[in-house]
Amino acid sequence: MPDFIKKPSVSGHLQIIYILSVIFLGFIWYFQWILGLIMTGLLIASIYYSVRMERNIVVETEEYISTLSHRVKKVGEEALLEMPIGIVLFSEDFLMEWVNPYMNQFTEDETLVGKSLRELSDDIVMAIKEDKNDMWLPIDEYNFQILIKKEERLLYFFDRTKQKEIQNLYLNEQTILGIIFLDNYEEITQAMDDTAKSQINSRVTSILNEWSNQYGIYLKRTSQERFLAVMNKQILGELEKSKFEILDEVRELISDRNVPLTLSIGVGSGEVSLPTLGELAQSSLDLALGRGGDQVAIKEESGKVRFYGGKTNPMEKRTRVRARVISHALKQLVSESDKVLIMGHKSPDMDSIGAAIGILKIAQANDVDGYIVLDHDDIDTGVQRLIEEIQLDEDLWSHFTSPDHAMDAVSKNTLLVVVDTHKPSLVVEPKLLNKSEHVVVIDHHRRAEEFIENPTLVYMEPYASSTAELVTELLEYQPKSLKLNMLESTALLSGIIVDTKSFTLRTGSRTFDAASYLRSKGADTVLVQKFMKEDLDLFIERSHLIENTKIYRDGIAISVGEPGKTLGPVIIAQAADTLLTMSGIVASFVISERSDGRIGISARSLGDVNVQIIMEKMNGGGHLTNAATQIDEGSLEEAREQLTAIIDEYFEGGDSE
Repeated sequence: MPDFIKKPSVSGHLQIIYILSVIFLGFIWYFQWILGLIMTGLLIASIYYSVRMERNIVVETEEYISTLSHRVKKVGEEALLEMPIGIVLFSEDFLMEWVNPYMNQFTEDETLVGKSLRELSDDIVMAIKEDKNDMWLPIDEYNFQILIKKEERLLYFFDRTKQKEIQNLYLNEQTILGIIFLDNYEEITQAMDDTAKSQINSRVTSILNEWSNQYGIYLKRTSQERFLAVMNKQILGELEKSKFEILDEVRELISDRNVPLTLSIGVGSGEVSLPTLGELAQSSLDLALGRGGDQVAIKEESGKVRFYGGKTNPMEKRTRVRARVISHALKQLVSESDKVLIMGHKSPDMDSIGAAIGILKIAQANDVDGYIVLDHDDIDTGVQRLIEEIQLDEDLWSHFTSPDHAMDAVSKNTLLVVVDTHKPSLVVEPKLLNKSEHVVVIDHHRRAEEFIENPTLVYMEPYASSTAELVTELLEYQPKSLKLNMLESTALLSGIIVDTKSFTLRTGSRTFDAASYLRSKGADTVLVQKFMKEDLDLFIERSHLIENTKIYRDGIAISVGEPGKTLGPVIIAQAADTLLTMSGIVASFVISERSDGRIGISARSLGDVNVQIIMEKMNGGGHLTNAATQIDEGSLEEAREQLTAIIDEYFEGGDSE
């Protein structure tokens, strides 16, 4: 700051000096008037000069301040009107009271003044109401960061378009690894001659190369049935928008030649190292294959997984060699354990109980004690008759135990076998999983994201009709000392019959082989029908539930139960099955309140609609044609609205299937 602006630091001292000078001047006049006269002249001249200088400083200061004020005002106007920053003053009703000229470029009218903030975006008003300090908002081709001053009712719009472009460029260029696997390749080509095998290889390779060139993917064949794909995040986004149409192209091509060959793709994504990306891709591929193949699994570094495809029933491709290997491995694990604990899922069904009894017989055949963990307070009416029949067999019933007793009996050398589920949250007693060092999982459901950690042995075949079918095949390779009585074989057969809806759904040739084996061991089909009988009251309740059915879209039946009326999961599932038998219905969904306070949804389809994917979006799961979920909170109407929104997304296209 210039010196003349500063207040003179000697002004006060001058005043004191002048006062003292006048006093001394009086003495001088008294003693020497001539000298006093001279000194008086000098003092008057000095006072005159000081006063004049003070006035000049004041005048110059006022002139400088006036000039500076004009410059500041001009710069302020320039900043408000010409700076490339948007400024908006708004009223309590969210009307724009004043905007700088920069903001007027976002309206077709002359000015935004007088218009609502909602003209720009409803999100702005929402952010102000939620007391947010800033937000991001795209307007036309711009991306703005908006600073919100709620007290002053003021908004600043900062153009962050370049920053966003750099950020998007960074994200889009992230490396993505994918592993492409030809499902069932070995089984299909082993009986072919070289010419036919070469034609299939050439055609599939040609389709994949065209696909990779179209999207800019680096594709390298690493084996006869495996490819490595390298891409970036932007390409992955384009593939997701297309719902990985390559799955349909390969399926349609091969089906023309009556060869059931499909693709499974595992993708690893995230801001991680290349080795970790490779592990994510392999894990995703394992997950896709575990769910039956013909689909894509994309796993993020956070563990979140997205699925695409899975629109066809998985082909029956397991061999008796695999069943024999698994059976021998299970025999060894059983022989090395002190006891075997078997548990299925909560609210067990015929398949869960039947499979558990089959594993119990494997333990007994190898001279090891086995016990089935059953919660007596969680027995549904669907298996009540089976349980009552088992209770009449004292020897068999003595091998059923409660979760509490199982917790006391488990040790480090105990083998825990989980049947008909692979989700830790669904087993009868999740704590048992942590107390046993050796866990075996046997299941026929498609693999979900949630899975039992570090199992010793896994036998998952999503193309099998039921877990009872898998266990029956394992029984065939156990020691000859194994003896199945009528009730035990009937329980296994009941699991197969119930899960296949009397051999009408998900039934392969191996299903009939297993049923034939059980029949030879004395399985009673009449007793199965007795187990499956239902009460007249339940039939009437199911009929009322079906009566409330409405058709949504083309061939989608949705039935919603009465508010306040609870129904068991069996009735809900049976209602969904019944709806599927109606003319013109390709998929059915039944929603009802359950006795445990949750809302249950049972879903069925004929195969054209993948109800598993729909139920997984509601935290459920199952098969392509048979799935379900339970919702902890909300009303029936909210559940219906959520379901219809997911169905719309499934048919019209969304982020993932």
